[in-house]
Amino acid sequence: MLKPLLILFLISPDAASSSGQNYSTASEFILIGFSNFPQQLLPSFFLLYLLMYLFTLLGNLLIMGTIWREHSLHTPMYLFLCALSISEILFTVAVTPRMLVHMLSTHRSITFVACASQMFFSFTFGFTHSFLLMIMGYDRYVAICRPLRYNTLMSPRGCARLVSCCWAGGSVMGMILTLIVFHLTFCGSNEIQHFGCHVFALLKLACGKETASLTMGVILVCVTALLGCLFLIILSYVFIVAAILRIPSTEGRHQTFSICVSHLTIVVEHYGFASIIYLKHKGAHSMDNNTLLATTYTVFTPFLSPIIFSLRNKELKIAIQRSFQRKFSSLGSSWVVEKYEQRAGIIMSVSLELL
Repeated sequence: MLKPLLILFLISPDAASSSGQNYSTASEFILIGFSNFPQQLLPSFFLLYLLMYLFTLLGNLLIMGTIWREHSLHTPMYLFLCALSISEILFTVAVTPRMLVHMLSTHRSITFVACASQMFFSFTFGFTHSFLLMIMGYDRYVAICRPLRYNTLMSPRGCARLVSCCWAGGSVMGMILTLIVFHLTFCGSNEIQHFGCHVFALLKLACGKETASLTMGVILVCVTALLGCLFLIILSYVFIVAAILRIPSTEGRHQTFSICVSHLTIVVEHYGFASIIYLKHKGAHSMDNNTLLATTYTVFTPFLSPIIFSLRNKELKIAIQRSFQRKFSSLGSSWVVEKYEQRAGIIMSVSLELL
């Protein structure tokens, strides 16, 4: 769906630059994010990131499978968590495999359309992730501050609509921002100072009269959407904390706040790493450090999410343990039955021989 649209967009006359060049002249980009690293270190980085990537996939699949099997987890909070795991899997699949391939490859080019596709999917799943975190904060607000109206406000149909709006909003944001970025003219060097088609690294390659205004538009759209989500999350927790402080017993306050700990930790981690990466000063001599910092948001943050939700969410942790116990007990019982049948067969054959 995206590729035909981008191809038509790239060859359209309106996409031409002021110098007469069009997008079809830029057939590929060169990703040089890991080019300056010592070659002997790249296999170690590759193995580390590969293990973290596989753990991210398996951890999120485990969370999704546990929520699917355990009927006690069929609640709005875990529906949102399942949607969050899906967005995290898709985000890492959109970015990390190509990064791993380019780490061990000498040919680090990416086609124009593949670069646009990667940017679209990373924007889509990244914004969907932020929207889902915002909705999860609203869910916690309703559960703690409006408990009598929880079943009405967070009905199954209402939750499905909220999740659908998050995915639709992420897709719209991804399409708009990708078309804005690739409406620019890329001239001169085609080397992207990143391991992927990162928006700000790509904007540095753009030229033309519209570059400054479109760059400012991209920044405003991203900042407005992300900070808007963060503001609503903070506002939810302001009301949550105020409600918790009105609980008379210390144990009651602790139990009520414990249901928010995993979500709050993910929010701090998500926006904390993003702030470190995008707000730090980027000197010309610090490209290697910037590349490693960028991998923390691309690989390390999704790697931590299943760990945080599994360890900090008591209900989910118990459900996972119960699933493993049932699995191992079923395997153990089948082993006992198999051994019993083997022994019964041996006894029967010995008895027939004696007769």
